[in-house]
Amino acid sequence: MSRNIHIQGYPGSFHQEAAQRFFGKDVEVIPCATFKDVVKRTAINKKSDGGIMAIENSIAGSILPNYNLLRKSNLAVTGEIYLQIRQNLLVNPGVKLGDIKEIHSHTMALQQCDDFLDKYKWKLVETDDTALSARQIHRTGSKHLAAIGSKVAARLYGLKIIVPDIHTLKKNYTRFLVLQRQEAAFKAEQPDKASVSFLTDHSRGSLAKVLAKISAGGINLSKLQSFPVPGTNFKYSFHADMEFDSPGKFYKVISQLKGLTAAIKIYGVYKKGLWK
Repeated sequence: MSRNIHIQGYPGSFHQEAAQRFFGKDVEVIPCATFKDVVKRTAINKKSDGGIMAIENSIAGSILPNYNLLRKSNLAVTGEIYLQIRQNLLVNPGVKLGDIKEIHSHTMALQQCDDFLDKYKWKLVETDDTALSARQIHRTGSKHLAAIGSKVAARLYGLKIIVPDIHTLKKNYTRFLVLQRQEAAFKAEQPDKASVSFLTDHSRGSLAKVLAKISAGGINLSKLQSFPVPGTNFKYSFHADMEFDSPGKFYKVISQLKGLTAAIKIYGVYKKGLWK
């Protein structure tokens, strides 16, 4: 059975590739203009099976606005995907490298391919989305235009990958979260990771006590991100990703943290994603 999943961007984007990686090749994606739209529509569209949202990149770091979107929502985190970002030069069939005069893509994709692009005197045109660029190149049928995008985009829009893997840094991964409504969230078998938000009371050593309890409980803290609490004098809340070998250890630590924190919320307990 195919699933309907909200993504940011157009069909052929890396979000679609992440959705296919998690839900299977037959997943139906519902394009959204912004990450805010992904969260909003996932929360209200009861005919959808969830949403996919990028949360951090191995080079650029955390996508802070998306953590805030998660914090303000009532969605559950039910999984994660680590996707290697591989950029390719896409052209219409029959086009040769010497025919190209312009390269169209998102500004981030252009930056990721600086070393390759610097070898040529092409005009670089910034667009809103890598997949949108691929679609526009296909529609023009031009032999002078090329796009930078994914293999999924090439396949979807009938383009040829004339030069594969043109990104400068080869080990570039983006982590995506799978988001679902609480009432529709599926439970992972043998979960070994959780995403949590907590607020300390701002007293001296309060964060250190929390971290010590996590360590003593046999939990690996794989992510700790701080956020200022609006309307306070430099008080902070924290997003934590915790890895464990048994859910029992995790819930035991959470029960201990309740006495050390002003507030604590579990976004989701799920299966740790694999680096591929």
